[in-house]
Amino acid sequence: MGHPPIRCDGLSKFYGEIGALRNVTLTLEEGEVLALVGPSGSGKSTLLRLVAGFESPDAGTVALRGRVISGAGQWAPPEERRLGMVFQDYALFPHMTVLQNVAFGLKDHPKRDRADRATAMLSLVRLSQMGARYPDQLSGGEQQRVALARSLAAEPRALLLDEPFSNLDPHLRAGLRVEVRRILRTSGVSAIYVTHDQEEALFMGDRVAVLNSGALEQVGSPEEMFHRPRSRFVARFLGTADFLRARMVGGCLETEIGRLEGPGSLDGGAVVDVGVRPDDVAMGRDANGVGVVVGRVFRGTHYLYTVALPSGAQVRSLQHHTAHYDDGEVVDVRLEPDQSLMCFLDDEAGETGLTARTLPAS
Repeated sequence: MGHPPIRCDGLSKFYGEIGALRNVTLTLEEGEVLALVGPSGSGKSTLLRLVAGFESPDAGTVALRGRVISGAGQWAPPEERRLGMVFQDYALFPHMTVLQNVAFGLKDHPKRDRADRATAMLSLVRLSQMGARYPDQLSGGEQQRVALARSLAAEPRALLLDEPFSNLDPHLRAGLRVEVRRILRTSGVSAIYVTHDQEEALFMGDRVAVLNSGALEQVGSPEEMFHRPRSRFVARFLGTADFLRARMVGGCLETEIGRLEGPGSLDGGAVVDVGVRPDDVAMGRDANGVGVVVGRVFRGTHYLYTVALPSGAQVRSLQHHTAHYDDGEVVDVRLEPDQSLMCFLDDEAGETGLTARTLPAS
């Protein structure tokens, strides 16, 4: 089995005393799209710059197909790494046609081959009819597809995409990411895709890596990351999550709005935080209920309600657009039965994530 296109081992980068990246180990596998996501300042772009060779690490190494090109006394400049880069600002040459832009990185190829390769890449991004136009004659989405075609034309070892859609309006961004996902799949290129958009990360990535304050929180498939987060941070960041305090009593975890089958590893009296998402929380009108509606957001097809509980905790509940509740209305609120939820326990080893299943209301 060959070496992976990119492997980072123990990467750290400091700016003064600020740890922009701390001991990050991460592998990009052959043919996969790895979505790198996290809030602003989490270290996403720093990691990409270290891989690209725009900066050098303070500790750790970057290897391309087994060859160390940063760290451990080794260094290869960016132009020798053969990595394609796609930025949010497109970086197209305004005085060149679309075809000339795509062919720009093919100077080592025979002239006829350059034109053929550029034409093939324009066909891949579905812009075959745009080759004679100039960048200012294209929409933002079309310009970004030209930038992608240019990066792919040079047959890079891997592709690095740094928030490529952040300058586009939301409607265009949603459609373009479908198209770019198709292009990456069709080309078979391995890619690291940096974004701060959680929904985009879950859509684009074969795997998703979450960074937080320079440290790697978790890596896994989109489904694993969403349904089995290993930390409160990942649960909050990848989708809406609230937390309820629960205590182990008689083999069950008791919360103020329902019970869960207790994980066998928990002792009686153990206290955990249960992560609940809006679709895990049911609500209905009940003058004797324990919840009070304190907020709602209309999202077209549904409402997102915020409900205050007696303990002072709040949970959010996803309801159909016809389910209208007023602020201050008293409601019954409970956990949907037979749902697998993550529970988080703080112990000497740090934060531990456990899975528990909700039980029917007694």
